Amino acid sequence: MKRLSLRSTLHAICLCCLGLMPGAAQAEPGVLTEDQLLAVPPLGWLASRFDMPAPNPALPLVSVTDASPEAAILRQLEAAGRAAGYAGVIYDNRDRGHSLPDPESMPALPVLTYGTTLIKKGADFGLGGEIILPGIVLGNSSTAITRGNARSQPRLAMTTPGWAQRSFMTYVNNHLYIYPEHKDHDAEDHFPANWPYMVIIQGSSHSDRPFLRALGLTLAALPPETQAFLREKGLVAPTLQMILRRSQKGIYTRDSYMTGKAHPVVFDKKQLVPERMVSLASALMPDSVPPMVRIAVQEESFADNADFAGLSERLHDTPSSIARVWRSEAYTQTLTVSAEQTTDPNGRPLSFTWAVLSGDLARVRVIPLDPSGTRARIEIDWHDKRPQNVGSQRLTSRVDIGVFAWNGVHDSAPGLISIAFPTHQLRSYAPGPQGGAPRLAAIGYDADAANVYYDPLLFWSAPWADKLIYDESGTLIGRDRVRADETLHMDAPGRQVDGNPVRYQMDIPKKSRQRYLEMIVDK
Repeated sequence: MKRLSLRSTLHAICLCCLGLMPGAAQAEPGVLTEDQLLAVPPLGWLASRFDMPAPNPALPLVSVTDASPEAAILRQLEAAGRAAGYAGVIYDNRDRGHSLPDPESMPALPVLTYGTTLIKKGADFGLGGEIILPGIVLGNSSTAITRGNARSQPRLAMTTPGWAQRSFMTYVNNHLYIYPEHKDHDAEDHFPANWPYMVIIQGSSHSDRPFLRALGLTLAALPPETQAFLREKGLVAPTLQMILRRSQKGIYTRDSYMTGKAHPVVFDKKQLVPERMVSLASALMPDSVPPMVRIAVQEESFADNADFAGLSERLHDTPSSIARVWRSEAYTQTLTVSAEQTTDPNGRPLSFTWAVLSGDLARVRVIPLDPSGTRARIEIDWHDKRPQNVGSQRLTSRVDIGVFAWNGVHDSAPGLISIAFPTHQLRSYAPGPQGGAPRLAAIGYDADAANVYYDPLLFWSAPWADKLIYDESGTLIGRDRVRADETLHMDAPGRQVDGNPVRYQMDIPKKSRQRYLEMIVDK
């Protein structure tokens, strides 16, 4: 395989996004082979020499036997020459045929085929994003990790270093993949972040099929000039996300679009309205396309070394998704976030809306810092585990804040800021001196004894609890650490007893143990 130098990586990615990577195909159209790939470390591969197949002109965009409202709309658009269809589009199945769309639902949609060598290397299976194709990609993988640290494919991406950046690159290169949540969103929401880079579906095998069909018909229903514009600007995936979210049941106004109901971490097919999606897509003109929101942290209290294990609170920073993991003992943490790098593809002036999508409104404060809302200060208080929505039985340990750009015609898909809380820890906070800000009074770390789930790739458990000790001025002066029948009287940071280093044991993921050997000793 050819490799691309780091110096030219960004340039090549831009070329790929615009479909301009040169080179003649070395295989028949639609067949991806190893010699067509150009390495772009550490992101993956560009299929720079892949020849996108053309749709079969003899096949309709939707089956003539499909009597659904969305099919009728698309059929009329196709007859009038107002449907872009599937030129420059390809379907990428990444579960080896386990969950395929009904062949009659999108007859003309070209299908990607992997060469034998790539199949042997597993390049055709699981998460999409390691390979960027020079066109529009709609894909799915109805798979999950069921052994070891079991999790869905999306949670794997959220908890594996480098995959947030890779997921963003698929998003801006016109690739959109669909995955089931598979046990990560049942009694509890186990996702540490909410992001727009993929579509996550409630359920397991085959739950992705209705969304695959709806998004495929939506893509085909775009006016030809709009689809071409979106591809050129790298806005296909953000626009499909906007259409999906704006077209759900109950999302009929701009105000309703700024709520958690429109932007769940996991989508439910009961809320899916394909005919609304197709109609909205058919009316979208190039000059009204909304931008992709770009957000960046300017200041924050979240730290790189925030707890006894020395773990960072920064899960990922990408242009449309920022995620933090709360490890600090503080009651309140802050972020100042900017969306000023967001630009409208048509140069329209923008204004921004910041909305709490998930969280206790009494414990999250979003304060815009300028009239157009390009910057905001976010203050978050500690959250215990809580119902995901009013009346919901599902529990969550995450706060989500959405940032939306309005260009005068359409609101964008959201940029998302997520804070995941270690609610397997039993924390209690008490008012500070003279009614001051709450401060940590006690914290229990033993999730195993409490039989409480925690993600071992993000959090740790330890067989002890701390009671914090403050002087009259409110300064932390020590802590009592209780473990079994033993109590250690420690210094404020929890690292020494009577001037001697503390000896204790944590349950930290094996791959991280070398980093923390100085803290992991015999009981």
